[in-house]
Amino acid sequence: MTVEECYNAFGGDYSEAIGRLGSDVLIKRFMLKFSSQCGYDSLCKAMEEEDYEAAFTAAHTLKGVCMNLSFAVLGISSSLLTEALRNGFSEEIPGLFGQVQEDYKKTVDAINEVA
Repeated sequence: MTVEECYNAFGGDYSEAIGRLGSDVLIKRFMLKFSSQCGYDSLCKAMEEEDYEAAFTAAHTLKGVCMNLSFAVLGISSSLLTEALRNGFSEEIPGLFGQVQEDYKKTVDAINEVA
């Protein structure tokens, strides 16, 4: 799978990413580091522990990384979760977190298919 095909698979904005980063080589370098540096593991741990302040910080980090890499779909879902967590727990948070989990899996699965 090419970098552009990968972006199409997970709902990223490839043209924005190439405009920002300039080459597939650079995009791929950041993509391959994504899962270890995006804050997702911290988000999951914080949600499991019901530490919504830490979850907010981790969701905000995930949102920022996604926006910088033009991971549009995951960026939107993590942004919605970030805003919901801004004031602590609310009833919408479990559903929003579930969406982030789905979008993250789809994104990482596609990244793992990049040649």
